[in-house]
Amino acid sequence: MRYRYLTADIFTDRPFGGNQLAVFPEASGLNDEQMFALAREFNFSETTFVFPPEKGGTRKVRIWTPGGEVPFAGHPTVGTAHVLAEIGEIPLDGETTSIVLEEGVGPVPVSIRASGGKPVFAQLTVAKLPEVGPPVPTRETLASILSLETKDLVGGHFAPQSVSCGLPFLFVPVKDRDAVKRSRIRVEQWERTLGNAWASMVFVFSRDPEREGSDIRARMYAPGISVPEDPATGSACAALGGYLAARDPRQDGTLRWVVEQGFEMGRPSIIEVEADKQGGAITAVRVGGTSVVMGEGTIRV
Repeated sequence: MRYRYLTADIFTDRPFGGNQLAVFPEASGLNDEQMFALAREFNFSETTFVFPPEKGGTRKVRIWTPGGEVPFAGHPTVGTAHVLAEIGEIPLDGETTSIVLEEGVGPVPVSIRASGGKPVFAQLTVAKLPEVGPPVPTRETLASILSLETKDLVGGHFAPQSVSCGLPFLFVPVKDRDAVKRSRIRVEQWERTLGNAWASMVFVFSRDPEREGSDIRARMYAPGISVPEDPATGSACAALGGYLAARDPRQDGTLRWVVEQGFEMGRPSIIEVEADKQGGAITAVRVGGTSVVMGEGTIRV
């Protein structure tokens, strides 16, 4: 059979930036082996497969990396919503359309903003609030894994920590964007130390952005799922919102950050993050951005 697919660049407002995504808008009939093979064929960070809803949502979405299926990911969620809206699979209702995508993590609400009848911005709300993981390796060990010096890593209040909003990440704050740029994963040492850890995907970031209007400069490494480096990681930015909100002295209101990622890869990405707090507790986290549909075709399976 032939299946239609579309490709898009996510978390960018221009072609050839952001994070690439392949979307199969009508994937009924594909089995796990075929979806895995297609994800490896495209070899993007993620490929999504869209099915009819099973639990009252708008669509069911399964997300695959070249290394296997994941229960939740940000750029595939945002991008799939944008693509489905652009091709008319999801009718747009005025300036903002609210949908729910059924994913492995649970129901993920997504808001799609439109202008002139076309989607221009999509924002997800996490299905799971931030969860802090077990203790992480020392700053010395993490610096060595990242080909950095211990002095490059921030300690104290902004010490490394693992956090998950459905997909765990190890957050490693560094002093400046030069340290972000110099970071490189030493795979053998990563395998020995983090390969089987609760959070094996490493998100390196600094509060020293390059772009005016940004707050964070970041890179993300995930060799365990066959993604050596990811140009834009929405699920990590959601968990980052939890990390940052927990350290922010404000007790109530909506906190906002703009993350720039993928610059070192030549695929600049801009990711908008929001976290709501009430009485010091995090009550919601949202991640959004723009997308550009790049192409479409069919593939024989």
